[in-house]
Amino acid sequence: MKLHPYLNYGGNCAEAFRFYEKHLGGKINFMMTFAQMPDPKQIPPGLENGVLHVSMHLGETVIMASDVQSERFQPIRSAYLSLSVDSDDEAERIYKLLEEGGEVFMPIQETFFATRFASLRDKFGTSWMIVHNRPMPA
Repeated sequence: MKLHPYLNYGGNCAEAFRFYEKHLGGKINFMMTFAQMPDPKQIPPGLENGVLHVSMHLGETVIMASDVQSERFQPIRSAYLSLSVDSDDEAERIYKLLEEGGEVFMPIQETFFATRFASLRDKFGTSWMIVHNRPMPA
């Protein structure tokens, strides 16, 4: 069994996934807009240029997403995508990218369990945790 996060966006799904591809090292595997659907097209109003489905490899995970009508869209509230990184520098770099235009819940800092940890919602509405784990004693 595999579990893949599926995200919704309010019209900026393509922009979000291109941003993640460029800055987080993801690789978009597939992207189709509502306009590219085969006929008969049943496009929700306002989503003519929206993403019907996108799939991306991000690290060892596949994340998928689509656009929903803007009045139905709500930013992620109770779930986070958690990025485990290999260095404090990488954690700081990603934090700076994702905090711009977003909402910080916990600024990046050292904790008892991590040399760097942060939680925030990016400008696209996706909630993230960034962690560089502290080595645990054997």
